[in-house]
Amino acid sequence: MSSTLPIGVFDSGIGGLSILKKIHQQLPREFLLYIADSAHAPYGPKGEAFIIERSRHILEFFNNQPVKAVVVACNTATAAAVVTLRNEYSLPIIGMEPAIKPAAIRTQSGVVGVLATEGTLASDKFVDLKSRFDGKVEIITQPCPGLVEHIESLQMDLPAIRKLLLKYIKPLVDKGADSLVLGCTHYSYIKDQIGEVLGDTVAIIDTEDAVSKRLANVLKEERLLSDVEGNIKFYSSGVPEHQNKLISRYWGSNVKADVFE
Repeated sequence: MSSTLPIGVFDSGIGGLSILKKIHQQLPREFLLYIADSAHAPYGPKGEAFIIERSRHILEFFNNQPVKAVVVACNTATAAAVVTLRNEYSLPIIGMEPAIKPAAIRTQSGVVGVLATEGTLASDKFVDLKSRFDGKVEIITQPCPGLVEHIESLQMDLPAIRKLLLKYIKPLVDKGADSLVLGCTHYSYIKDQIGEVLGDTVAIIDTEDAVSKRLANVLKEERLLSDVEGNIKFYSSGVPEHQNKLISRYWGSNVKADVFE
């Protein structure tokens, strides 16, 4: 396999752009392909069979390019589909999971809160992850319907999203959580709003750095690190006009995404 092949990165929408940024910062020579499957966002309520089907569809697209590795930059897709994808494709596939381990190490109160989608929290993968900390810390989970939809529609500054955050976060803080895990990549784009609700006594923890470091290690082990100048190509299954505006906003510069079906 050639080291100059691209790396495929995908998410149910634009949440994975936060992961893509970290990868690009750490591995600036890599050619990256990013798919925002925004026509089907959020994945959380869709069910495991649907998420596996969409993930397979995206992997087929990447495999036909071809790519040298894939990053599943979505907690819900990782939870539902990463085992299936690794069984069906031989290339390295990097997934992600909510950062409960670092939160458990950091907590002083012994209580960790987790914000995530319904799909992530209901998955066997998450249940197994949570069970590893039984008897060590108390983990309180909170599904967050509506947050991804607000973020995908660029409606992050409306009173409605603050109302949702108060509804989801206050019970966790009231129960003593001093660490809050962001279990969905979309939520990184509302860190400021989350921080305003939390105050200064609760730490916000995500997995962006961990994923990019894991990818770098895998590429190094497989001798697949690129030594040429990299670039980034974007795809989206959403309405092009809205998606170009959306991706440009979160990426930080003007982007024109190709259509992905």
